[in-house]
Amino acid sequence: MNHFCGVLTAIAIVLIAGIYGCSRDVTNGNPVTAETDSEESTVQLSLSDTYDNVRNGAHLIMSYDAATNSFEGTVQNTTNAILLQVRVEIHLSNGVELGPTSPVDLAPGEQIPIVLVAEGAPFDRWTAHPEVGPMSSSGGEGSEGGGGEGAEGNGGEHAGGAEGGGN
Repeated sequence: MNHFCGVLTAIAIVLIAGIYGCSRDVTNGNPVTAETDSEESTVQLSLSDTYDNVRNGAHLIMSYDAATNSFEGTVQNTTNAILLQVRVEIHLSNGVELGPTSPVDLAPGEQIPIVLVAEGAPFDRWTAHPEVGPMSSSGGEGSEGGGGEGAEGNGGEHAGGAEGGGN
């Protein structure tokens, strides 16, 4: 019986920690500006999968459309604060990075469409993530031409696309 109680206690602690961690996005009206999670997702999706995740208050839903060879979806602010410089990246299994999209400030509840066209070598897996806040100094000025709604930026990690946008 003690073992059973110990297991239940451990589960309760994990659930409470998970609930606390999910609630940290609400900032009582203050702008959210900094990344707090690790930048890259390690989950690789198949071409038929949909990415649906909230990160730093930005809810990103993306899926691949084989007919247009593009990733389409939305990003929405789930907080009560303005999310500053929200942008989206997709990493393909062939090493190509799509984006980041042009930074956009999102008001509470605001949602915008995202389209990133996949170009280059074939790929069979992908991952995506939204970013919130100013780009790190190591990224240079790379987000500028990386695209926005309908963008096609294909540069390297935050450094491509600054010289004229997508292809």
